[in-house]
Amino acid sequence: MKQTKKTTTKTEKKELASPKGMRDIMNDEYYAFQGFFEKAQEVAVYYGFKPLQTPILESEEIFSRGVGEGTDIVDKEMYTLKTKGGDHLAMRPELTGGQMRAYIEHGMHTLPQPVLLYKFGPSFRHDNPQKGRYREFRQFDLDALGSPKSIMDALVIKAGMSILEDAGAKNLSIDINSIGDKECRNGYLKELTNYYKKNISVLSAIDRERLKTNPLRILDSKDPKTQEINQGAPDSVSFLCSSCKKHFKEVLEYLEEMDIPYNLNKNLVRGLSYYTRTVFEVVTEETNEGGETRSVSVAGGGRYDYLAKTIGGKKDVPAVGFSIGVDRIIEASWYKKLAPRIMKKPKICFIQLGVEAKLKSLNVIDILRKAHIPITQSLSRDSLGSQLAIAEKLSVPCAIIFGVKEAIENSVIVRNMETRSQETVKIENLLEYLKELK
Repeated sequence: MKQTKKTTTKTEKKELASPKGMRDIMNDEYYAFQGFFEKAQEVAVYYGFKPLQTPILESEEIFSRGVGEGTDIVDKEMYTLKTKGGDHLAMRPELTGGQMRAYIEHGMHTLPQPVLLYKFGPSFRHDNPQKGRYREFRQFDLDALGSPKSIMDALVIKAGMSILEDAGAKNLSIDINSIGDKECRNGYLKELTNYYKKNISVLSAIDRERLKTNPLRILDSKDPKTQEINQGAPDSVSFLCSSCKKHFKEVLEYLEEMDIPYNLNKNLVRGLSYYTRTVFEVVTEETNEGGETRSVSVAGGGRYDYLAKTIGGKKDVPAVGFSIGVDRIIEASWYKKLAPRIMKKPKICFIQLGVEAKLKSLNVIDILRKAHIPITQSLSRDSLGSQLAIAEKLSVPCAIIFGVKEAIENSVIVRNMETRSQETVKIENLLEYLKELK
């Protein structure tokens, strides 16, 4: 009999795995994220913020216009697609553009201003994966839309810092700068462009290109030689108009009043083109496995007063936001591993024996659920010994044993796992009996 050689396709050879820079979140890590988001929402509500959830997919123009050409996000990192209907969409690389689109679309300008919003969820950038940085990453944002007042800058900073502190961050400080507005930025950009033209031979190819399209982005360059040149670059604060100077001075006064340490960073522009006036990054100390302490940026934000018109709105909407990179926090040694409310330590191990008991087991469990009594169970197991071993391992205070006799008599055996004493209780009296045990 002639044997035929089996051919293996490329798809069959490929190992099943999540896409590079993306991952499955399970077990303790899942609850760590959930615990953080619950705490962040709680703090946000206390400061007056309300929730918003926007789609993961938005029109590509929301980000190409808003985030800006000449940024790494738009030029290199955005995931884009063309639908069968011919629409050009992008997986959101950040949350702000979609939020501003929602503000305009739903006529939020007719509400009492400012509108305070919080939002969280995944964003996507085709970036180089590294510790705490993924291609699918999670953010929590706080934003105040509809007011140009400096106290709004202070509000989002204070609320964001409170979230980080409640999550366990220590020694927080802010790197802060003002990059002016349309009244005064042109003078600064002209001076900055002239400075880089004098040093053009040192600039990398990508930074030379940015000099033509968006010279402000050069301050955000990752190239070591450009970073060295940036040390001597003119600072934006020196070019601020009187209105921007007043605004920035007030923001710093609020920080001082709240005892928030800050550092004036003249090269700070953030990586998105929509920022105006205030820009900031929040820094904390992190200890690595070797015991060395280093400063790590865990949040950032700023004012974006011209974003609305840039993405197609009829008029400018003054706005300011604070964005937290949650993945980095979850992996930090200082994170408190906040437990979500859904996490309830089981107080009872439910044990069933026999076909009749298994048949009625879910009804008994539902009685306990409705009474908000957390349990653990092993309904797929049949032996008493294996189920009791699970109860011992979990250190639950008591077990409920539901066998054939109990199923017929509508009763259960409640067993004290410490003393080994047990008592038969009618199901109709079970909740009252368990209350007396507390």
